[in-house]
Amino acid sequence: MCFSANASFSAGVVLTVIGLATLKKSTNKNQYLFASIPFIFGIQQLSEGVLWLSLPKSELQELQKYATYSFLFFAQIVWPTLVPFSILLLEKNKIRIVAQKVLVSIGLLLSIYLMYCILNFKVSAIIEQHHILYKQNYPSSLKNDSIVFYAVATIVPPFFSSKKGMWLLGATIMFSYIISALFYEHYVLSVWCFFSSIISIAVYFVINEMNKNTN
Repeated sequence: MCFSANASFSAGVVLTVIGLATLKKSTNKNQYLFASIPFIFGIQQLSEGVLWLSLPKSELQELQKYATYSFLFFAQIVWPTLVPFSILLLEKNKIRIVAQKVLVSIGLLLSIYLMYCILNFKVSAIIEQHHILYKQNYPSSLKNDSIVFYAVATIVPPFFSSKKGMWLLGATIMFSYIISALFYEHYVLSVWCFFSSIISIAVYFVINEMNKNTN
């Protein structure tokens, strides 16, 4: 979350509430992982709130480190795999299941690669122009490939789903990513999560529609 600690903590609280409401709407175990997306977003935003508070204080360097790694864990390891896998669990159409499995494989490989990078290359965070800038010294040769695979793993799966309203989630993720990339090029990781509340509302809508129109 960009802008301030208050914004991050406020978003975290709102998202966890939406997450609990979405989980409550779930009617079977295959929905739980997908329904947990808003709640996980909430935890991610709370971790960035802690980062906002700790960054200006040199005596809290250890807390800064844990908060930075916590945020990156969700942003770069969890989402590329969780998004396609949670949508795969909802699918019943055999052809679409094959497509979703391919997307899960792409996301899993990316998560493994980014986990390797987080563990083996220096990462840090600074406050710059009212945003948090995550500095990651990952191999530059694979940077563009990683961006493409990340987009495929997190944006494409909803468009391959047969569930009513899932396209809304895909469109929301795609639109939010485009806006973040165009206007906040250096702060995409943080700013993209600004839109997580809208994405979470879309998740709630999809779960609600599924349980009104069970297959």
